[in-house]
Amino acid sequence: MSGDERRHTGGIIGAIAGTVLGGAAAAGAVGAGVARSRVVRARAELEESEAAHPSQLGLLPRGRESSVAADDGTRLAVEEIDPVTPGAEPELTVVLVHGFAQDRRCWHFQRRMLAELTDPAVRVVLYDQRRHGRSGQCSARACTIAQLGADLDTVVRTVAPEGPLVLVGHSMGGMTIMALAERHPALFRDRVLGVALVSTSAGDVGTVGLQRAVLSHRNPVVNVVGRLAHWRPEAVDRIRRLGGNAMWAAVARFSFGDPDTDPVLVDLVDRTIASTPLDVLTSFANTLSTHDRKAALRGLSQCEVLVAAGTKDVMIPYSHSEVIAAELPRAELLRLEGAGHMAMLEQPSELDAALLELLRRCTHRSQVLRRLRPDGAGSTSRRPRLRRPRRRA
Repeated sequence: MSGDERRHTGGIIGAIAGTVLGGAAAAGAVGAGVARSRVVRARAELEESEAAHPSQLGLLPRGRESSVAADDGTRLAVEEIDPVTPGAEPELTVVLVHGFAQDRRCWHFQRRMLAELTDPAVRVVLYDQRRHGRSGQCSARACTIAQLGADLDTVVRTVAPEGPLVLVGHSMGGMTIMALAERHPALFRDRVLGVALVSTSAGDVGTVGLQRAVLSHRNPVVNVVGRLAHWRPEAVDRIRRLGGNAMWAAVARFSFGDPDTDPVLVDLVDRTIASTPLDVLTSFANTLSTHDRKAALRGLSQCEVLVAAGTKDVMIPYSHSEVIAAELPRAELLRLEGAGHMAMLEQPSELDAALLELLRRCTHRSQVLRRLRPDGAGSTSRRPRLRRPRRRA
């Protein structure tokens, strides 16, 4: 492990341990990256300006909220947004799948962009992964990426049972899409026209460097925190809140690549993490560290694919996206220079532009397929061969 990896690892483990067992340790651990005084000042400015209110990031369109039952009965909170033009028939349904310790709020900018689209007109589906956001609880045994893939299948079959699909996943959400491709490859032949994989990995997440230290179930901090969270969740969460400034600093350092990231964005991510019970974080550690679905990428070979990641992502390094793109020669690889793990919040304009291009390619393909199949049966198994997208620097 390099010196930088050791410093990153120490910072995250210090943040986890300190936030659980009292904020001072975390503040010391992250002090080298973000000075405590700067953190306090940034948070004070947020409170004084009331910038933490979501309206400061722009108003969002209202969606229809509901819930669907997963195959084990867990309730999944879902939101649907119809095309902006009343009565317009959507060309595509876009499903946004969030990552670990997040919820659908992390798609703030993409949700707004998609909801305002008229060319193409799209229907947007967002949902909270099990044990995240407003979705229901389940046993730790059911906190697996394979189960998340089954959950995505349930969401699609329930709220988007017909028509072409584009699936967009961030981090663990991208892994969820891979698990769905592994579980139901026919869906990707017949209905999924496009996939966007943002800041994610096909495997080896928990084998080296920073990820090994943080995600491994062998990590003593993860084990101790998990046991404490299981035995006394209310006490642990109460102590966790005492480390507010330290945790905020850790979020700023490890979620974003730019040290001058807008505090409003840091606060949004901090709030989503803080709203996730600690035992949820530890329950998913093992499945993240053992995730290996490089073989499942073959199921995406007939889809239009966008792979995007930041060059300063210390949670899932950019090299993981290069591995995915190498397995999918027709994929577009978008390099977000200087962005960290929450790239869709840090550089939304760049990612949104690439997503729009992906949607337009998928719309063109959908229109070609409709001409080939005037009966409207909806199968996309006879896919036209389109040009290979360019790689972006």
